[in-house]
Amino acid sequence: MSPAVPRRPAPDRLRHKTVSAAVADSLRQQILNGDLPPGVQLRQDALAEEFGISRIPIREALLHLEASNLVKIMPHRGAVVTGLSLQEVEDIFQLRVQLEPQLLLLSAPHLSHDEIRDLDALAQEYGAALETGEVLRWGDLNSRFHLDLLRHANRPRSLTIVSGLLQDCERPTRLQISTSNDATRALSEHAQILDLCEARRFEEAAACLRGHIEHVGTSLIALYRRALARA
Repeated sequence: MSPAVPRRPAPDRLRHKTVSAAVADSLRQQILNGDLPPGVQLRQDALAEEFGISRIPIREALLHLEASNLVKIMPHRGAVVTGLSLQEVEDIFQLRVQLEPQLLLLSAPHLSHDEIRDLDALAQEYGAALETGEVLRWGDLNSRFHLDLLRHANRPRSLTIVSGLLQDCERPTRLQISTSNDATRALSEHAQILDLCEARRFEEAAACLRGHIEHVGTSLIALYRRALARA
């Protein structure tokens, strides 16, 4: 007996998937840009009218965004844009300040010349994305830079924690860069950290990394507090 041929999705189903993906991408961009801030309710009927489509692909798009932790679908409220509280932001940056400089001290002595060159190329790619406004790439490139710096720390549990912290603060950090004109400072500090690592001035590199994280955290917390004061 020949094997059963897998059923192909019906054309309507394919069309819904294509449309829902486009809607999800559009909403994701607005959320990551800060145009749809945390707490905003996303009503299916309003979105269907805005995009000129039925509610079915809208519902699928919102489910996809929920899987990415960008929205939360709540009973009687529908989809609401998620966000971190002020206390959560403070906690994240306190943990990063405690962990990342210590991990850098363990990792930096083992970074090869080629790895530092790769990190520099990654920093340049991040700078280009900042300059061209490729918002969706900022978080990934920044996280890769920080994690690659720490790759040789030989502390897998700590690195897993740092990876989660970087992911959690990706969106608010993107907002902080967008609103504070801190892109140039971030690029300069990344370059300085690499220069110090290459010069084998590891304590200074760790201090620079600590200051870099502290500045972003302080700026972001101030941004959150201003938003709360206006609420």
